[in-house]
Order: sequence, then C-alpha cells, then structure tokens
Amino acid sequence: MKPKNGSQCPSRSNFMQNMYILLLFLLLKLFLLVQCSTNNSLTKSLEVILHEHAFKSLVHQHTGSLYNASVPSSLAGMKLSLVRLRSRTLWEKGANFSGFSIPPRTIPVPYVKRIHIVYNDLGNLSSHYFNISGYDLLTSVIGFIVYDAPSHISTITSLRKLDLRPTGQPISIEFKNLTEMIKGRTTNCAMFDENGKVSLSEMKFPNLCYTRNHGHFTIVLPSETRKKRRIWGFLVIGFVIGLFGVVLVVVVGRMVLGIFKSKKTCEMEREAEEGEFLESVVVGRSKMPVAMVTRTHPVLEGPRFP
Repeated sequence: MKPKNGSQCPSRSNFMQNMYILLLFLLLKLFLLVQCSTNNSLTKSLEVILHEHAFKSLVHQHTGSLYNASVPSSLAGMKLSLVRLRSRTLWEKGANFSGFSIPPRTIPVPYVKRIHIVYNDLGNLSSHYFNISGYDLLTSVIGFIVYDAPSHISTITSLRKLDLRPTGQPISIEFKNLTEMIKGRTTNCAMFDENGKVSLSEMKFPNLCYTRNHGHFTIVLPSETRKKRRIWGFLVIGFVIGLFGVVLVVVVGRMVLGIFKSKKTCEMEREAEEGEFLESVVVGRSKMPVAMVTRTHPVLEGPRFP
C-alpha cells in the first residue's frame, strides 16, 4: 500500500504561515508599546493629591469666598486654594480667582447647581510632574479643576469632576511679572489635560494664555539644545525604524522561503506517489530506493554474438 504523506503537507504549511504571522504581530505590538510611553500616571497621582488636601478646607466654607488649603511638608512650595460658586453666579458674573478669569455665560457640564473650583500652583515641583521635550518651563505650572458641590457631601471621593463650557469668550490665564523675561524671545503657552497630553499655542498677548476647559498651564521656551536633541531624536527613531525594517524583511523572507520549500516538498512527494513504487534498502545509515527486477537484459554487440 502506498503511503499517504502528501495530505500532511498543507497542514504543515499552514502552521508555518500562522507562526510567522503571529511573530510579526508581536514585533509590531512591542514597537507600538515602546513609542506610546507617557506621564499619565504622574498626572493622575497629582490629581489625587490635590483632591484630597483641597477638600479638607470645606468645613464652614462660605459660597463665593476663596480659601487656602494646607499641604504636607513633602509638597512644600505648592499652593492650593478652593472656592465654591453657584452655577447661576458663574453664568451671570463669571469668576476671577488665582490668575484665572472665567468669563460670564460659562456653564458646568454636566449642569449642577453649585461647583467647587480647586486652584493650584505647583511652584518648584512643576518640572517633577510636567515637562516637555525640547522646551524649558519659564513659569511654574498653575491649574484648576472643577468638581460638583452638592448640599451634603458623604465622602470626598463621591464628588464628580466636571467640565466648563464658555459660550462666549475663552478662559484667560494671567502670568504675572513675565513681560521682561519674554521680551524678544519666542515663547508658547502649554496646556496639559487630565491625561498628561500637552498642546502648545502661540502667545497672542504678553502674560496671557487662553483655554476653554480646566487643566494645567505654563509658559515654555525652546531650549538651546533643542536642535541637538531633535537631531539625536531623529537618529534614534531612524535607527529603531531601520532595525524594525530589517527584522521585518528577514522574517518575511524566511516565511516566503519556508512556504516555497514546503510547496516544493509536497510536489516531490506527490510525484513520488504517482510514479512507480520502489522498494528501499538500508545502506549504512541511509535509506535508498532500489529496483529489484530488471525489465530488459542487456545485449552486447560484436562479432562473437550474432
């Protein structure tokens, strides 16, 4: 009976293809994870710290008054304050505290009757929580966060974080004593959202930046070594992309070569099955096919044999 090895070839070829595809996917996933590293964890931890210490000053607080909150010695240099406002007052008059000017016709989203606004100035801790590659912080990072202010607060963690939606003018942030420092220099407003993502914008007026929601803000200046860092950054990125490309080419080449060899092996086995069946003998350590019967006898030509 003829052996049926040909039926095993397609399954072996499919297994090799699946393994190579899986390897390619893992390499691509690793490359994306390396490129997507951020300072999101630091931003979240800062928000927890501000949330915890600011609301310790809620006892006997009056609406419309700004209260300074105490911070532990480990956060020395950081300033923290809190104000409670009615949403109706915010809509009619706006709010102007700690360098932030929220214009009238601004509403909290989702809408609530009262809100808490937590203002913070990170001082000498600014660069610990926020930094931008290629830029230097010219001022300390300041920011504000908006929370719900229900009539009865069961726990501090139950307070909801809200967004602000100015329907007219944007919210302005004033940085004092900055005119002489930025004179004749290219500066930018930097905004960090709650996930640590930064966005840069040009300063249209001295000492002022603008926003339409809460966050953290500072003035940045391109560093003197920015060009060198950019060149090195391009070189590193180019090296990583080049290395990834070489690995990809090698893997794809091996995959194509493996598929080609597998198909050729299948064809050879198929041809052997369809041809004449030959018995095999063992010679040394090798197994070789051999024909046991000779079909025609040789005939020698010459004068002695007619």
